[in-house]
Amino acid sequence: MTHTGKATITISELREFASFTPCEQRYIRRSLDVGLGRQDALGLWARDGAEATSIRKQYEAYADLAALRDMRPDEFGFDDITAFMGKLVHIAAFDLAQDRIVSFSAFRFLYERLLGGWARPWLPAAFCGAAALPQIRPDRRKTLLHSISEAAATASGWSEREPSFFPEWIEKEVA
Repeated sequence: MTHTGKATITISELREFASFTPCEQRYIRRSLDVGLGRQDALGLWARDGAEATSIRKQYEAYADLAALRDMRPDEFGFDDITAFMGKLVHIAAFDLAQDRIVSFSAFRFLYERLLGGWARPWLPAAFCGAAALPQIRPDRRKTLLHSISEAAATASGWSEREPSFFPEWIEKEVA
C-alpha cells in the first residue's frame, strides 16, 4: 500500500473513532491498554473503587485474548468454532455488560484492534450473540441489536487489512 493510501485509511479510522461517544472512546482506549498490555490500565484509568474493580475484572475477562489471536478458525469450516466463538462471545458479553459500548461500530473498532483485521467476519456473530444474552438488560439488548446494519450482518466478504490507528490515553494539559 502506498504511503498516501495508508494515511487515508488512518484518517478514516480517526474520523470513525471521533464519531463515537466520549464514553465509548474512553472505554476503547482503556480496553486497548488492558487487552494489548500497553500500559497499567488500573493506574491510568481507575477514577474510583468501582472503576478499579471493573478494570480488574476486565483483565480477567481478557485473559483468553492471546489464545483467540492464535486460534484463527477457518471461516468456511466448523473445526474450531465452538472454542473460538465461546471465548469471543464471553469476552464480548463482558464488554457489552459494562454499558460503555453502545453500537456495533464501536464494538467492531475495538475488536479489530484487540484481535486483528482477520477477525472481522466473526464480529457480527459475536456481537449479536453477546448482545442477546440475558446478562444484558432488555433495553440495552434492543439498542445494541438495532445498531448493527443489515450490511454488516450479511456482508459477503471482509477485508483482512490491519487497523492503523490505535487510540491511546491523552494527558490533559492544565493551563
